[in-house]
Amino acid sequence: MKIDLSGKLAIVSGSTAGIGLGISKALAECGATVVVIGRDPAKVEQALTSILERVPGAQLRGLTADLGTAEGAALLFAAEPRADILVNNLGIFNEVDFFDAPDSEWTRFYEVNVISGVRLARHYTPAMVSQGWGRVIFLSSESGVAIPADMINYGVTKSANLAVSHGLAKRLAGTGVTVNAILPGPTFTDGLEQMLKAATAESGRSARKKPTPSCARLGPVQSSSAWPMSKKLPTWWRTSPRHCPRPLPALRCGSMAVWSTAWQSEFHL
Repeated sequence: MKIDLSGKLAIVSGSTAGIGLGISKALAECGATVVVIGRDPAKVEQALTSILERVPGAQLRGLTADLGTAEGAALLFAAEPRADILVNNLGIFNEVDFFDAPDSEWTRFYEVNVISGVRLARHYTPAMVSQGWGRVIFLSSESGVAIPADMINYGVTKSANLAVSHGLAKRLAGTGVTVNAILPGPTFTDGLEQMLKAATAESGRSARKKPTPSCARLGPVQSSSAWPMSKKLPTWWRTSPRHCPRPLPALRCGSMAVWSTAWQSEFHL
C-alpha cells in the first residue's frame, strides 16, 4: 500500500535514531517533507544521510535542539512554525528501582517524555485545525498499561502520554485533526541495546537473549515505524482493567502489534 503525503510537512521529535528515525524514513518514503531533530549536530547529519540512502531525493530539513526544554522547543517553533503531521517520539528510559529514583529523576522523565509532546501539540495543532487537516501521534509504550517493576517512573510517563492523547483526541473531535497513541513493546533500538548489554554483562548472555516475559519480546525498529503509515485500521479494541498486566488486545499491521486507547473509531492518515 502506497500512501501519498506529498506536500505535507512532518515533524518527528527524537528522530536521529531508533523508532523516530524509522518513522522519519517511512514518512519520507511517502513523500512528506520531514524535519529531523536531535541534540547532537553530528547525529542529525548522520540521520539525514541515513534517510537519503534509503530514500534518494527525500525532502528533509535538520535541526539541532533539545526538545526536552522550553528553550529547545522555541528554537523549533522559530525554524518550523507549522506542521501537517506531528510525531511526538522523544523519550528517555532506564532501569532504576523505585526507592532509588529521587524527585529530580521523576521530574526529568516527566519533562522529556510528557511535557515535550504537550508543548509541540499545543503549538502545532491550532494551525492544523484552521486548515481542517492534521495528524498528531504520541509514542507511548505497552509499559504505560503494564508498568514494569524496574521502570516505574518511565511507565508512569507512558501512561501520561495515553491520557494526553486520549483527551486531546476528544478535544479536537470533528476538526479534521486526529490524535492517536502508539504502544510498541520493547524495540531493539541502539538505546535499548546499550541498556541490555549493561544489564547482561555479568551473565555472559547477549543482549537479545536477555530473558523477557511473553508480553515483552524484542522487535525490530521497522515494526514500530511502519504503523503510522497505515492508511486505515479497523475499529479500535478496548479492554477492561482486569486484563492487565497482560498486553491489551492487539491490532496487527504486518509483524507489529499495536495497543491503543484512542478515542476515535478509526485511524485515517
